[in-house]
Amino acid sequence: MNRHSPTPVTVNDRTYERPKVPAIAICLDGCEPAYLDVAIEAGLMPNLKRIRETGTDRIAHSVIPSFTNPNNMSIATGRPPIVHGICGNYLYEPETGEEVMMNDPRFLRAPTVFKAFQDAGFKVAIVTAKDKLRALLGKDLAFDGTAVCFSSEKSDTTTKAANGIDNASAWLGKPVPEVYSAELSEFVFAAGVKLLGEMRPDVMYLTTTDYVQHKYAPGDKEANDFYAMFDRYLGELDAAGAAIVVTADHGMKPKHLADGSPAVVYVQDLMDEWLGKDAARVILPITDPYVVHHGALGSFATAYLPEGADRNDIIARLKATDGIIVAISREEAVERFELPADRIGDVVIVSGENMTIGTSEHRHDLAALKEPLRSHGGLTEQEVPFIVNRVLPDLPSAPALRNFDAFFYATMAAAL
Repeated sequence: MNRHSPTPVTVNDRTYERPKVPAIAICLDGCEPAYLDVAIEAGLMPNLKRIRETGTDRIAHSVIPSFTNPNNMSIATGRPPIVHGICGNYLYEPETGEEVMMNDPRFLRAPTVFKAFQDAGFKVAIVTAKDKLRALLGKDLAFDGTAVCFSSEKSDTTTKAANGIDNASAWLGKPVPEVYSAELSEFVFAAGVKLLGEMRPDVMYLTTTDYVQHKYAPGDKEANDFYAMFDRYLGELDAAGAAIVVTADHGMKPKHLADGSPAVVYVQDLMDEWLGKDAARVILPITDPYVVHHGALGSFATAYLPEGADRNDIIARLKATDGIIVAISREEAVERFELPADRIGDVVIVSGENMTIGTSEHRHDLAALKEPLRSHGGLTEQEVPFIVNRVLPDLPSAPALRNFDAFFYATMAAAL
């Protein structure tokens, strides 16, 4: 197939240009825009500073909930959760009565951009920090020499049959990083640079972990070190001629009290008081296997109410609760946040900039939180960077611009 054919690639009712050079989308997990601003001001990101000045610099909106899985899969499909079905890291299945991780490919309801481009004759590469995303991002790819998909976390166990590459850790010459480390993300960038040189994928996705952002505020030395490191790899990718979009899955805000303890509204405890113990079920979609840095505390929750409960009364009580800024019905949440109706509860709840939502106080083990809590999930973490290393004068700004437009504009830039 002629890779430079003018025929576009269509997936999920969106049409993408056929790239003439590699089109790369980079998702900086938890990248509150202030991280970039302060690092550039400190002179630590000369490559990004130049790209901002000579390319296109915007703010985009993430999807809500502003968590990792929904936003990564929106970027991967070019569509909101109502289309692809991934509306959290974690969900409740009423039909089974079980709470499960939403990282199984069976939960994905739409094809990815990667699958569509591979089917059109292009080479694709995906590197993610945590393995929880790898199976979702790589769903239906054929590992026949035209696709690579692996995680830093499990890089020493990759195979050509399952990932398109044998032992990615040995291939890169780097040991498997500790999962709670900046090195887990650095592995992603280093792999991206090497893949660009060796494989020359037409479409590549690099997505990191927000370990650093959960622990350190913009301007902290550890945060600045992280972004300086990223800038070096960004410079290499840019110098190789790729068209690049840098964005994020969500922002990050401080969510703690003056004494450093987490700021939390324990909504399951409230529901138990209002409706009886365990009559309602509160689900925290931020929940995943990696809770050390956030304690499963975020700013978005959904609640399943018992039959006969007065939903309007519960919503009114939630709205009157300090720290809660949104309490709406399932139907309103589907319309406002473009969420799949069958994967959220009767009520959707969002807390404010400096507040999180918990279930019951006794269920959260916060002993591992060594620094004051920083987290995400709500409207106040919806603003994310959207930076292109090409001039795209007609690029809109938020709210019209979404982080899941990343490949649409990366391929557009790559087709120029």
